[in-house]
Amino acid sequence: MPRNKQILLDNRPQGEATASNFKLVESDTPALKDGEVLVRHHFLSLDPYMRGRMNDARSYAAPQPLGQVMQGGTVGEVVESRSPKYAVGDKVVGFGGWQEYSVVAADQPGALRKVDTTHVPLSYYLGAVGMPGVTAWYGLNGILQPKAGQTLVVSAASGAVGSAFGALAKARGCRAVGIAGGPDKCRYVTEELGFDACVDYRPHKDAGSLSRAVKEACPDGIDGYFENVGGMVMDAVMLRMNAFGRIALCGMIAGYDGQPIPMAYPQLLLTNRLLVQGFIVSEHMDVWPQALQELGTLVATGKLRPRESVAQGLAAAPEAFLGMLKGKNFGKQLVKLT
Repeated sequence: MPRNKQILLDNRPQGEATASNFKLVESDTPALKDGEVLVRHHFLSLDPYMRGRMNDARSYAAPQPLGQVMQGGTVGEVVESRSPKYAVGDKVVGFGGWQEYSVVAADQPGALRKVDTTHVPLSYYLGAVGMPGVTAWYGLNGILQPKAGQTLVVSAASGAVGSAFGALAKARGCRAVGIAGGPDKCRYVTEELGFDACVDYRPHKDAGSLSRAVKEACPDGIDGYFENVGGMVMDAVMLRMNAFGRIALCGMIAGYDGQPIPMAYPQLLLTNRLLVQGFIVSEHMDVWPQALQELGTLVATGKLRPRESVAQGLAAAPEAFLGMLKGKNFGKQLVKLT
């Protein structure tokens, strides 16, 4: 059995996360038992939600255990099998974590899923045709419930969730407006992803200034907002929401270091009779097949053209993860292991 490099959560962050919170180790891969398969990971996924799980705090999911492999999505190839369900060479998506190999019980519900790479690259199953894409799909359809002609806005628009959201919104005849950091990301959002407009938040120092830029991009106001960031960005959008608008609350990356995120204009929730709904996509597994089918079609037909930021080698994962939290990635952040 091969030796396996792994990255563990060694200690919990005190404020901002650092590379010293992680530890790289090497161990033997255990021999397979009946019903198990050995997966060699080709890519592992780095996602903002992982930062919240590094804290020992009450949340929607249990904290990442100390001294154990960092948890997260993976795609790879079956290299040994003692299960009739999987053959050597099968491409699979799973939750193998920050390591080169994982041993998976084939009968464990949801632990592993075969994927077809004929028209969709393997890495996309961690992004556009994976959890981030389904997150965008559910927030759009389950909460925002758009009608053709409405204006929909998404923060972190160039990322894995935001890019899928734009393609899905356009497919429903909506005006799609993104918010992203920097002119390069904004150009990608409009020119490659097909958004109608994109607002660069970086030149703006306060919510009032950013809100004026949002107003220019959304002259008819905002009917639905998909929130990934919080803080000043959310405040700016709140000032432009139409009456009876809906907000799908997916992420609050502005507060992942544990600092409070005050809301500047909570009265607008009442004034505009807004619906704000937080959600966790893993609680809506019933929609995944329908969502993945649509997302796969959008990718295969070129209507969704996701970008990826790819770090090389397992040892690069901590710095790539910390960079993603600061917006240094362009599109879905991955680590390539083979």
